[in-house]
Amino acid sequence: MPIDAAKALAADPRQGDIGWDHKDIQLYHLGLGAGTSSNGQRGATDPDELRYTLESSLHVLPSFATVAGAGMAMLGGLGQPGIEVNLAHVLHGGHSIELHRPIPVKGRATSSSKVAAVYDKGKAAVIVLRSEVADADGPLWTSDAQIFVRGEGGFGGERGPSVREELPDRAPDRVEERTIREDQALLYRLSGDWNPLHADPEFAKTAGFDRPILHGLCSYGMTLKAVVDTALGGDVSRVRAYRTRFAGIVFPGETLRIRMWQETGRVLVAVSAADRDDAPVLADTVVEHS
Repeated sequence: MPIDAAKALAADPRQGDIGWDHKDIQLYHLGLGAGTSSNGQRGATDPDELRYTLESSLHVLPSFATVAGAGMAMLGGLGQPGIEVNLAHVLHGGHSIELHRPIPVKGRATSSSKVAAVYDKGKAAVIVLRSEVADADGPLWTSDAQIFVRGEGGFGGERGPSVREELPDRAPDRVEERTIREDQALLYRLSGDWNPLHADPEFAKTAGFDRPILHGLCSYGMTLKAVVDTALGGDVSRVRAYRTRFAGIVFPGETLRIRMWQETGRVLVAVSAADRDDAPVLADTVVEHS
């Protein structure tokens, strides 16, 4: 059987050391579009953008946790005992991060990764890969990747929770648009996700797309930046947790439409492709904050 849930869950966590400095953070922020005119009226030398790109005043966007140290190495969890899957059938279904304290500009930390859950959705399986990261001062963040594996369900496991966020029955409090540069996927992939789906037109065609698509985690980071910059007054330290479900694709050159509803202690978000009749991109998206 390709998936032995009990064996996967019982496997020892994989430990590893990771490190990063200001160059990694600046590259990540640039990959999200920091310093470009697509961020409202702000340009490259606007102080509100320099906090993402200039080392002397650098703030770390919490979604950096998804690429810190090893990029998408978390997917190595698919090689854990009890899991043998065809990577061509793997989709990143959703992602969540919980911040225990602000991420430092320079750091050395230990990452402990394991399979936290395996759910049987019938025609597919969902594998939750969890990474817990801590440095000498204690826990930094916990990151959960929900990996959707087509054709691997039906093994008799628990179906798992269905997390759906009902959006308020009113107009959004904010609507922001962020244009994706034509070269943005090429820059973002330098932070660790080298999947040719995001760069090679021929590979993209074999996957069923007319052209390369943007990384889901790039849309994820762009959305958090928009929320921080507008709803949270630019203060990255206010973010406590952030989760989303990847609901659709977006292409470089298109524009993300980011709708926000502010509630006590959290912002609900819906993200769509403005150029394609608001086709869903991110759903069930929540930023929890102080």
